[in-house]
Amino acid sequence: MLTFNLPYGRGEKKISIPKERVAAKLVSKAHEFKPEGTEIEIVREALTNPISSKPLSELVKGKENVVIISSDHTRPVPSHVTMPILLDEIRKGNANAKISILVATGMHRATTKEELIDKYGEEIANNENFIIHDSQDDSQLVKVGTLPSGGELIINKYAVEADLLIAEGFIEPHFFAGFSGGRKSILPGIASKATILANHCSEFVGSNYARTGNLEGNPLHKDMLYAAEKANLAFILNVVIDSDKKVIGAFAGNREQAHYNGCEFVKDLAGVNAVKADIAISTNGGYPLDQNIYQSVKGMTAAEATLGEKGVIIMVSMCNDGHGGEEFYETFKNANSVKEIMNEIVARDRHETISDQWESQVLARILLKYDVIMVTGAPRKMIEDMHMKWAPSVDVALEMADEILGTKDGKITVIPDGVSVVVKK
Repeated sequence: MLTFNLPYGRGEKKISIPKERVAAKLVSKAHEFKPEGTEIEIVREALTNPISSKPLSELVKGKENVVIISSDHTRPVPSHVTMPILLDEIRKGNANAKISILVATGMHRATTKEELIDKYGEEIANNENFIIHDSQDDSQLVKVGTLPSGGELIINKYAVEADLLIAEGFIEPHFFAGFSGGRKSILPGIASKATILANHCSEFVGSNYARTGNLEGNPLHKDMLYAAEKANLAFILNVVIDSDKKVIGAFAGNREQAHYNGCEFVKDLAGVNAVKADIAISTNGGYPLDQNIYQSVKGMTAAEATLGEKGVIIMVSMCNDGHGGEEFYETFKNANSVKEIMNEIVARDRHETISDQWESQVLARILLKYDVIMVTGAPRKMIEDMHMKWAPSVDVALEMADEILGTKDGKITVIPDGVSVVVKK
């Protein structure tokens, strides 16, 4: 038997599989990467030697209103490490600067005070000025242009009014934007609902260029770059993390060049060759990305990329927050078939996109090819409403998969952290 530890919530699930059935274990080299220096030293080094930019401590001179865009509670950015250093650099260059931390929720729910404390630590959560972005609050929003795709670019006014706009985040493979980080702090991070819907249209999400690890020719990326430019995003700090959510790399400076350098670093670490199998077991890397079904679709795409024409995906994801998107859930619950869902999505014009459509589109794409069994804490009915199967454990899921495939000898590829890899076909 071969044993695997699968991240699940804040803990893990240990599973054992007969050795002869294991086709491969696909793991990002980021999880084994040994950086030089501590997390703090890595971040400080990046800020001291920014890419294609003056140091932050110089950029901030003479700037009264400084806004730092920061990822929300759904992203594992180690802000308890990065934010104190950013604040220190800003105040070193301008002790009188008024600093606001703008939490980039995109279209997610608002981040709670408890989540702010968990993410930043009590001192920052209790003493700094936080603004929680709301994509549907018109009083927070202002139009600054028109996206290359034709949608209106409407973003948070506090970012627009800043004398200096900074963003912190992290870079990981993203299932349709190519990579997270950089320009995504603006779109979708602090954009209006209408802007996000225009960018996340079925035409773009369905593009063959809108895939994990790809930026070139990616239509969503093109929109996002424009948004970052119009927002005057002046400086970024993006980190790369391992499976323990520890910083192993940091890239600071120009919003595009620093991001590209970071993406190349991640691509080198995350790239794994697909190993064809009958069953693929994947996860969303544990907390915070496995809080709901919505986010869990990301981990499924890694499994999708390694399966053949026929197969079963076993997705191990805690989903303590349930489905993660009411319209996402209702789309599947109210449909007679997955094909019906896909037909409706594809028929929509890019200006008719509805909330969570992109996640529905990717999940539908997967379900049209493969059975998906969720090993999760989410209610069984919720999973079955969404045209998937529910299992209380990986062992039971494997038995179900064998029954679906009609064999007990099917090969299994294990992907312990599906959101950390770029599976190359």
